[in-house]
Amino acid sequence: MSENLDQKIESLIEPFSSFITNLIFTSFSIQNNQVPLVVIWLVIASLFFTFYFRFINIRAFKQGWLVAIGKFDKPDAPGEITHFQSFTAAMSGTIGLGNIAGVAVAISIGGPGAMLWMIIMAFFGMTLKFVEVSLGHKYRVIHSDGTVSGGAIRYLSDGMKECGFPKFGKFLAFFFAICCIGGSFGGGNMFQANQAFQQIIIATGGADSFFFDKGWLGGLIFSIVVGLIIIGGIKSIGKVTSKLVPFMGGIYCLTCLFIIFSNYSEIPNAISLILNGAFNSQATVGGIIGVMLAGVKRAVFSNESGIGSAPIAYAPAKSDNHLNTGFMSLLSPFVDTILICSMTAFVIIITGSYLNSSGIQGVELTSKAFSSVFIWFPTLLAFAITLFAISTLITWSYYGLRCWTYIFGQNNLSVYSYKSIFLVFIVIGTSMNLTNVINFSDAMIFAMSIPNLIGIYFLAPRLQKDLKKYKF
Repeated sequence: MSENLDQKIESLIEPFSSFITNLIFTSFSIQNNQVPLVVIWLVIASLFFTFYFRFINIRAFKQGWLVAIGKFDKPDAPGEITHFQSFTAAMSGTIGLGNIAGVAVAISIGGPGAMLWMIIMAFFGMTLKFVEVSLGHKYRVIHSDGTVSGGAIRYLSDGMKECGFPKFGKFLAFFFAICCIGGSFGGGNMFQANQAFQQIIIATGGADSFFFDKGWLGGLIFSIVVGLIIIGGIKSIGKVTSKLVPFMGGIYCLTCLFIIFSNYSEIPNAISLILNGAFNSQATVGGIIGVMLAGVKRAVFSNESGIGSAPIAYAPAKSDNHLNTGFMSLLSPFVDTILICSMTAFVIIITGSYLNSSGIQGVELTSKAFSSVFIWFPTLLAFAITLFAISTLITWSYYGLRCWTYIFGQNNLSVYSYKSIFLVFIVIGTSMNLTNVINFSDAMIFAMSIPNLIGIYFLAPRLQKDLKKYKF
């Protein structure tokens, strides 16, 4: 794609992108640390609902695992996919570049102590995930062809109607749908394809790589792979993610464990660095807050609790009890952030790669940590990133589709027009400099949390009544 076209598209989107980005990520200062309001919005909700539902993230943890392994599966229950398939479909949307690049950014900014705050925030985020997924399944709609539509768009419209606010609910649902569609084309599509392709270039020789300056080719390959999967809808996505997510997660975690135990003598020192960095009594208040914010923001941005995206993937689960689906979903932040993000953080800390990194951040810092053990490890990292990106692409295509059909109707024209546009954006994503587009799409994704959490606050008492009737 020509440089002139690149510049024209960026110049068109830049004013609107800057406005939306500044609006959503408006921040205030605490001890010289900038705190985005959207992060505070999500943190307060995570804390509130954890206490409101009396630490359901602990009480229902075992139940969640039982649901995930199929103990409560009912083949004849309404839905399209199994509990485990819905779990992996949702996980494929959150396990991605954030687990690799985002964690590196958090440690670069906040130091080793950011890892502990990341884990603490994910713990509270588990409850928020439970609430939104349970509501998404409770208010899901099963169409005449057997397909299912659920998620925030349904509990905002139908749930708020039950609360006596039908017009307000429809407005919130429409606002959420617009933001989700925008986010699916940007952060859930172009960004993933672009960053995965860039890592492939690095792993195959950089400027000497065959793929250098051939972004359109990488995008075409990605779009063909993704197209073959999403054409079959959520059933096809569920079948693929149920195999892909455990596979890619397993490869990445085993690689991280290999690096960690290759430096086993440094494990006690790494733990000491994490604890001292998080609660260093000699640090200034501003320094402690800075470390805390770095970890909290990473957790919030990684597992997407409160965004309202995951309930869309969990809604098609074959289940006659929405609470079971919710219990299973609270495992998502645990696996995504407490396990996988912590693996990345520990590798970076234990290898000392965050020290004297000369401004290197993101995936480059993680790659440096991997290559400290074996020079060919970045190639394995490129493979993992590609799998993560593809999994995120296919899941966000489903998120965007459900919101697209909510606005334009559930019919073949609507479905295939969205899928075609989504595949075209993959090619665009690997071919362009997407700074403004990505800033805009990130803002759209986090804007989803505004209507989502408003609706959840209204509907939480109804979920509390359901929970009181449930016997563990």
